[in-house]
Amino acid sequence: MSPAAGALLVVGDVVTDVVALHRTPLAPATDTAAEIRTLPGGAGANAACWAARSGGGEVRLLARVGTDPDSTGWHERALRRAGVRPLLVPDPEAATATVIALVDASAERTFLTDSGAALRLSPGDWSARLLDGVARLHLSGYLYFSAPSRATALRALRDAVAAGVPVSVDPASAGFLAESGAERFLTAAEGAEVLLPNADEARLLTGRTAPERAAEELSRRFPWVVVTLGATGALVAQDGVVTARVTAPEARPVDSTGAGDAFTGAFLAARLAGADPVEAAEAGCRAGAEAVTLVGGRPPEREEPGDDV
Repeated sequence: MSPAAGALLVVGDVVTDVVALHRTPLAPATDTAAEIRTLPGGAGANAACWAARSGGGEVRLLARVGTDPDSTGWHERALRRAGVRPLLVPDPEAATATVIALVDASAERTFLTDSGAALRLSPGDWSARLLDGVARLHLSGYLYFSAPSRATALRALRDAVAAGVPVSVDPASAGFLAESGAERFLTAAEGAEVLLPNADEARLLTGRTAPERAAEELSRRFPWVVVTLGATGALVAQDGVVTARVTAPEARPVDSTGAGDAFTGAFLAARLAGADPVEAAEAGCRAGAEAVTLVGGRPPEREEPGDDV
């Protein structure tokens, strides 16, 4: 693989994650003991951080946040420490998105989501000039679940295709997909080079039960489809055929929050560095296996002088 000739631009979401690890079942109407941490998160931001951690060259993130200086400054510093160049748009009317992640003893998570400013990213926040120096564009699927951010994603995808910049899309949420409709999402994502669903999202998008069949069907609409399968790895499909099945390294899971984002970030970094889709999926599986051993959705922060610069 050769060094990247341009940057990765992620357009997505920044979220304040409140992660609660409870090792016993939730007890209704009373207390359940838990380890609770407040961490920076967001599917787009997490993927950007894992891409930067994976050595894929310059990584930029466009997202909306609230105007609370404590929250905004905290997120910006965290992104910079991770090696990501933040392009954060302050929203005067909505707070930074917040997600409460309930993580059980099996490391499975359930999300309570207040999208806040994240889904208010508007076409006015986008400019084709943001593609200057960019070699790949990634769109977080959460953008497709509100009218303003969906319009922004459509404009960004259109401009990238016109500029010859390959685009990837992560469908992001099976729950939101079920509400908004599969065909609506697929139509809006047309023109992307790579679609990166997990198995549940692939099933919702196609109606196919088997992830292999879902991957094959989706790859008739997108040049490359990579379906993540959690601990069992990933499928790579092209032209209606599953061309590879990639296994994931063994890991002892603590928290599955952000594992898919880690896969996406490492996959994109590898593609930026010249890897083919199968090699990139292998890199993604390694990152995903590491991610489940950590609490929260980001790689460990790098402690460096000048964090506030």
